[in-house]
Amino acid sequence: MTQMTDAKSGITTEEMKFVAKEEGMDVETLKNLIAKGYVVIPKNVNRNTKPVGIGDNLRTKVNVNLGTSPDFIDIACELKKVEISNKYGADAIMDLSTGGNLPEIRKEIIKNTNLPIGTVPIYEVGVDAKEKYGRVIDMDEDLIFNVIERQAKEGVDFMTLHCGITKQTVSALNNDPRKMGVVSRGGAFLTAYIMYHDKENPLYKEFDYLLELLKEHDVTLSLGDGMRPGCLQDNTDRAQIQELITLGELVDKCREKGVQVMVEGPGHVPYNNIEANMKIQKTLCKNAPFYVLGPIVTDLAPGYDHITAAIGGTLAAVSGANFLCYVTPAEHVRLMKEDDVKEGLIASKIAAQAADVAKGHPVAWKLEKEMADARIKHDWERQFEIALDSNKPRKMREEIPSKDEKACSVCGDYCALLMVEELGKR
Repeated sequence: MTQMTDAKSGITTEEMKFVAKEEGMDVETLKNLIAKGYVVIPKNVNRNTKPVGIGDNLRTKVNVNLGTSPDFIDIACELKKVEISNKYGADAIMDLSTGGNLPEIRKEIIKNTNLPIGTVPIYEVGVDAKEKYGRVIDMDEDLIFNVIERQAKEGVDFMTLHCGITKQTVSALNNDPRKMGVVSRGGAFLTAYIMYHDKENPLYKEFDYLLELLKEHDVTLSLGDGMRPGCLQDNTDRAQIQELITLGELVDKCREKGVQVMVEGPGHVPYNNIEANMKIQKTLCKNAPFYVLGPIVTDLAPGYDHITAAIGGTLAAVSGANFLCYVTPAEHVRLMKEDDVKEGLIASKIAAQAADVAKGHPVAWKLEKEMADARIKHDWERQFEIALDSNKPRKMREEIPSKDEKACSVCGDYCALLMVEELGKR
């Protein structure tokens, strides 16, 4: 059984009750959305995961990417990133490790958080294939599905799998050349496999078998966007749309089998094209939850891409995206460090909150009203408690204190609030 099959059967699970309470909504309404495939709760049956709802009518959720690389392998560092994710309110974590003992790293990450854990199994497949055969492109079907099954048994809650990269998608890429080609790592593995062997993508060819594996453990399938644009010039091209058309067809198959599914999206997109991208996805994929990276709205800000992504993420979430994958300042430059994780997470949570306010979500507005109440009362401690990051503003206030404990050092004796407040008391 999965959350979706239970919902279709009219069964209210404990996870549904938890999510409904967190979202301030009726559980029957939530159950109906899950049954239709408009909401997912990524929770592997083998793991005690905190239930998190992703989809329509819910608050926008934020994911943190972390993981080792062949150039930097330090489990302690990754666990610190997990700690930061727990502390600053991430809704999910993806382990994208490609260096070191991948099963052991994943085990430690899972042990140190109760947040939903996602992976991209084709990364481990590629690493194993290189060790076994000498080349990533020599991976075979058995290796692919063995890794997926092993990760499902370990408790992974959602998996990014690039099932929409097909021979037809690769043909669209070749017939409409891009500036930057394929920038998705998993997408590149499978594109290279198809081009070299002239074979169909095993994840597409054996999709029914894949769904059997995922359904057994209630792993949510996150259909990867292997053809996402890597620069603004490549946005919304034939390869991206061809893959999205295929993903829409696969969403239907998932729902028929009772497998929870969401769809991933771009990427690098000019601000004026973001809304259209969200509408296209929601139409082609019949309101499946949409999981977007950014989108990044300018390519000119390496070192500041947490900001470019937050700008794009706000509009994306207002226009239909349900799940934001954070982007750190280190994007396009190097492996993210611990401080990068915090900066990226806070930026993405700002985008999510801004979007939820714009959409009128009651939980988002409740927090905004509480902050206004704290400010008018000059309750600084309460302001810090409500803030997305409590530590930074508290430290900043201590660095340059005001003579008046109610005011801040920007205005001091000339505080607008206090001036009008004093006049009102006369």
